[in-house]
Amino acid sequence: MKNILFLLLTIICFEAVSQTTIIKCGQLIDGKSEQPLGKKAIVIEGNLIKDIIDWDKIPSKATIIDLSSKTVLPGLIDCHTHVLIQGDITSEEYDAQLLKESIPYRTIRGTVACKIALMNGFTTIRDVETEGAMYADVDLKKAINNGVIPGPRMYVSTRAINTTGHYPIGNSEYSWELHMPKGIQEITGADEARRAVREQISYGADWIKIYADRSYFKKADGSFGSIPNFTQEEIEAVADETIKSKRMLAAHAMTPDGIIYALKAGARTIEHGSAPNDECLDLFVSKGAYWVPTLTVMDYVAEGRAKLGAVSYLQMYQGVQPLFKKALQKGVKIAFGTDAGGFDWQKIPQAREFSFYVKYGMTPMQAIKTATTVAAELLNKSGQIGEISKGAFADVIAVDSDPLQKIEVLENVTFVMKDGMVVKR
Repeated sequence: MKNILFLLLTIICFEAVSQTTIIKCGQLIDGKSEQPLGKKAIVIEGNLIKDIIDWDKIPSKATIIDLSSKTVLPGLIDCHTHVLIQGDITSEEYDAQLLKESIPYRTIRGTVACKIALMNGFTTIRDVETEGAMYADVDLKKAINNGVIPGPRMYVSTRAINTTGHYPIGNSEYSWELHMPKGIQEITGADEARRAVREQISYGADWIKIYADRSYFKKADGSFGSIPNFTQEEIEAVADETIKSKRMLAAHAMTPDGIIYALKAGARTIEHGSAPNDECLDLFVSKGAYWVPTLTVMDYVAEGRAKLGAVSYLQMYQGVQPLFKKALQKGVKIAFGTDAGGFDWQKIPQAREFSFYVKYGMTPMQAIKTATTVAAELLNKSGQIGEISKGAFADVIAVDSDPLQKIEVLENVTFVMKDGMVVKR
């Protein structure tokens, strides 16, 4: 009798776990195809997509989520976020967060940013550094994975790395008697570079990030220059240790002085990269690297920083459109990234980035792919995220109208499912 009861309970539990749900889509954009697939239905079992079927194949007794009046897409991917900061046009705004807010307080604010990202339809993010909050991004990732807080799937780079004295908070801005917190982990020399990579990985870093250049300026010929932060030995040590440890390297680099040596060292992604020349663009293609242009944050900070004297940001931003078009023509892989956190999470929707891509020369479908299959490829997660296909995670969003007609509709996502669980409806 006990064995029979146990068997019945096992069958009931199995049926509950493997319960099938079907999403009825008015129009399906799968993240992979060049054209929308029309009226389809997504068959979901547990946290995975089991099949894509026509409406007439939907079983009569199926559990249905009716999105027949909406456009359905894969959960979006933002490849450049900072959930532990909340906007920093000025150095005063940045310093205030590091000096007046404890890491626990910033982490609490980070939980809000994580939820905002998820409600925005971004079911996956790559968070590229904590800006002085040490390994709190790892804590947030664990809390999301353990169901403690709502948020996207996270890939984190923890502290980021720069050379001594080349990142805020600047030592000269405060009393030299004070030991000021830094937004990154400082290193000097190849040995310290390797140690920093190993340490960050030991605490849970999925990616390693460096700041490749600084002090941007416009040259007489109209191009832009900067000061590289690392010696050749230092950057090669960072890249070698990262790649040997089966991690990937992201490099903040704005001008050819930073972009070229970061790509040659082995960076998989260039963050911002607002002033590339032809050599940079050709290197992107030959290395198979990704440009994450973060145009939303450039639009947000450019004028404010110019008023404070840092005119190079505005100058680079004003000139990025033709470079973006040239990158498209050359076949550079452009992946979606906003730098949310560099702007206030609660004031600007991450999907604003799409509008810049379309304005600068992409079709709406190309723009959508930057945040779906291209972003998934960047993360080495093709087939798992960023697409509606058999075997992929059941990350699904919906909007009320057609983003292929008006890309701005992605700024108002009305349905979100992550890992087979509806989190917004």
